[in-house]
Amino acid sequence: MNLSIAFSSFLFVSINNNNALAFNPTTTRTGVGIRQGSSLDGTMKDGWIPPSAPVNSNESLKLTLEKSLEGSENFRKNLSLLGSTGSIGTQTLEIVDACPDNFVVDALSAGTNAKLMAEQILKYSPKVVSMSTPEAAQEVQELIKSLKNKPTVLYGEEGIVACSTVESTDTVVTGIVGAAGLKPTVEAIRCGKDIALANKETLISGGAVINPMIKEFGSTLLPADSEHSAIFQCLQGVPEGGLRRVILTASGGAFRDWTKDELFVACRDDPRAVQAKATTHPNWDMGAKITLDSATMMNKGLEVIEAHYLFGAAYDDIDVVIHPQSIVHSMVETSDTSCIAQLGWADMRLPLAYSVSWPHRLKLPYEPLDLAKIGTLTFNRPDFEKYPCIALAYEAGRAGGTMTSVLNAANEAANELFREDVGFGFLDIPKLIEQTMEAHKDDFKSGNDITLDDILSCDKWAREYVTEKSKKIINNPVYV
Repeated sequence: MNLSIAFSSFLFVSINNNNALAFNPTTTRTGVGIRQGSSLDGTMKDGWIPPSAPVNSNESLKLTLEKSLEGSENFRKNLSLLGSTGSIGTQTLEIVDACPDNFVVDALSAGTNAKLMAEQILKYSPKVVSMSTPEAAQEVQELIKSLKNKPTVLYGEEGIVACSTVESTDTVVTGIVGAAGLKPTVEAIRCGKDIALANKETLISGGAVINPMIKEFGSTLLPADSEHSAIFQCLQGVPEGGLRRVILTASGGAFRDWTKDELFVACRDDPRAVQAKATTHPNWDMGAKITLDSATMMNKGLEVIEAHYLFGAAYDDIDVVIHPQSIVHSMVETSDTSCIAQLGWADMRLPLAYSVSWPHRLKLPYEPLDLAKIGTLTFNRPDFEKYPCIALAYEAGRAGGTMTSVLNAANEAANELFREDVGFGFLDIPKLIEQTMEAHKDDFKSGNDITLDDILSCDKWAREYVTEKSKKIINNPVYV
């Protein structure tokens, strides 16, 4: 069971002996009552933009009401699932298993796990499937050769775009990690598909291009990761102009219980132990890339940028707070300084379920939340010196334009280098990202003339830059 609860701003949580902060929005901001996205005349406040998610407008309220009144008992959606053999994909299919009357699977795409894809084909009977390589596609065809009603089996970029644009599909679930999800998402939007967005890099890299497309093609963008789903759920029923601030919670990742000095010393004296710990998440079952992003807290920095595009909030009105228990998945502060929070167990199926059923509520056989069992919820401010990636993300977000694409691509490349165990250190990750952003300033583009080709070109350049610069860093690792 998920709970949406409202706290008055002066009674959110009390200080404990472990230096957890007493979360009081009114003590951390000035200008009370004038920070929401719209003025009374409907104009946007400084730094706020029209949201890509269906929130913060009279139009979105009407859409939500219309869909709600259709009833949850009889709704049925056809899904195309990008990344079906990964963590997001398999958990989405668990939701399909729990609610077989509500969902039909039209298409599946995956990497190279042909065996699992063949099993999914047998179980869900999709029309189209795609693998990342021709070899994997050929292996799938061999595994299903005795099947009477075979799907079309494709591969590569053409195949994944085909999966995202199946005519009968209502919602495309983007469970691909990284910027690889950008093009198929764009093509799905052009076809008017709703997007259950589990791939945060799509908006981070291409938000300047994608946000205008959502309205142009009549698509609906629905957040599927835990924090943005929480914010989305909290904003249901909040009227236009009612949102004042977005508060993203973070588990703190693998090093949340280490001091800055302990982390830096370990990076110098025992980099192997740091590498092992950085790729293990204390709360969530996630893929390797996202787990490392949580350790550097770049994951939260990227979520700040995604929140800006999804909900329209200015970067000055998006805050991050460490919440080790991962029960409060995020919060919003409204114009009257009330805070609305969404709670639930650390289970990715819950936000995924809402993204494919919105605004309906599915009956799911999961463990109900037990607040008495949890006992204590704590909150702390992030240490920006310990986690420099957060500040880098804010800097890129405020710059906007192509800088967020460069940030994302540089992080992906540096993240991969660290996991490849080639001598690239944990502290090298933010250092190289910062260098890449600095090098991009001469070619930086912003404004309404940015194209998808610009985004993809910057993405490619940033990866190449990181690869080249990393050769020097690997021979001269960063120690503090």
